[in-house]
Amino acid sequence: MSRVCEICGKHKTVGGHITRRGLAKKKGGIGMHVVKNTKRTFSPNLQTVKINDNGTIKTIKVCTACIRSNRIVKA
Repeated sequence: MSRVCEICGKHKTVGGHITRRGLAKKKGGIGMHVVKNTKRTFSPNLQTVKINDNGTIKTIKVCTACIRSNRIVKA
């Protein structure tokens, strides 16, 4: 089973982590400078939940946004 929400299809996304150095201008420095920009992944907050699907109980992976918005009915 992959790390994908079975309701909305939310999955891992790729982004970047920016490392900065220096003292900010508002603190009296010459500004923050970008030193490194590394790739990273953002994973969805998936929970395994038992749901009631037409009388049968199933266990699926659902993101917390779908749980909070009541898109599923817990068993």
